[in-house]
Amino acid sequence: MASISKDEVVHLASLSNITLTDDEVVSMQADLENILNYVSQLSTLDTTGVDPTYQVNGLENIDRADEVIDYGVSREQLLATAPEQSEHQIKVPKVI
Repeated sequence: MASISKDEVVHLASLSNITLTDDEVVSMQADLENILNYVSQLSTLDTTGVDPTYQVNGLENIDRADEVIDYGVSREQLLATAPEQSEHQIKVPKVI
């Protein structure tokens, strides 16, 4: 059975920049102990012969070549449609 001290809960809370009351520390301590106990149960399972599962639905990443596609429109023609341009780029308002 895993145990976690109140000091460890307070330390975790400070690392997470969370302020906990004394009652919340006690409650969080119980919750964290339950989580640790559940994880320790999972580690007792026999997974001999079970392949790791990374993708269950058969989807795969589809990569494409990074190539420039010429649609028959030049840079100058595209820039001509922009309301403002500067140094061969479309000029837009500053966003902060």
